[in-house]
Amino acid sequence: MDLSSLMFPLLLVLLAVPLFLSARKQKRAVAEQQALLTSLEPGDRVMTTSGLFATVADASDDSTIDLEIADGVVTTWLRQAIREKVVADTESDAVVDDVTDVDATADEPAADRVTVAEPVEHNTKK
Repeated sequence: MDLSSLMFPLLLVLLAVPLFLSARKQKRAVAEQQALLTSLEPGDRVMTTSGLFATVADASDDSTIDLEIADGVVTTWLRQAIREKVVADTESDAVVDDVTDVDATADEPAADRVTVAEPVEHNTKK
């Protein structure tokens, strides 16, 4: 047997294996997305494919879902538009009421305590 007769089966294996593995990976991703869409319940925090964060208001329909995007503002979306469930981060949602500078004195105006960075110069050769 010469090398040319082995080339075709080897080439076939080298092309078929990556195609097979990528098809399995894509099939698994589709199954995970379907499981996510069917598991949505009112009160879940989600992000849409367009980057909108919302809370599920009603998930009773099979093809659409109602999302509350602001207090009292409910919109209807296709279920396929949901990208992922978002876990609420209580630390980042907290509002900071008062920020004090340890080095600043109470008599000093706030404008005097602000430090502004120098502008960044882009596309300059050194």
